[in-house]
Amino acid sequence: MLEPVSLALQFGFLAVLYLFLLWVSTSALRDVTKTGRPSSAVDPDATGFHEAVQSMAVPTAGGDARLIVVSAPGHEKGWSYEIGTGATLGRGDVEIKLEDPFASTRHARIVREGATLVLEDLGSTNGTWLNDGQLGGPSPLHAGDRVRIGDSEFRFEP
Repeated sequence: MLEPVSLALQFGFLAVLYLFLLWVSTSALRDVTKTGRPSSAVDPDATGFHEAVQSMAVPTAGGDARLIVVSAPGHEKGWSYEIGTGATLGRGDVEIKLEDPFASTRHARIVREGATLVLEDLGSTNGTWLNDGQLGGPSPLHAGDRVRIGDSEFRFEP
């Protein structure tokens, strides 16, 4: 009597184990394939980060790009910071000083690569957000992009 119950429990355990492994592998595959990169032919004018889009303004090498404060502790809404060739954001000795407890000493930086300004996180504890996603690596900035560090949010204008 005990043997059929034991056998059924063993098969049930194996079924649950295989379903769990299937769930983990499909979740991992979904994360790996979610690159957001279109499958169309690449434009030769593309930056390597994104394909070139005619409607997006790319900052010129003149250096008149700026970050405008949307909301940030210790800053007035509408303040703007000229970026020029680049800037570092954080709580320490940086070009754009944040009074945000969630910002690291050297949290993120914006660097110019050719005619494009690129935002990168500097290994901060709480991460840097561009628009609605957390940065996973250097990302180019486009007109209207929102940069968020902790409770501080800025809008990029070329």
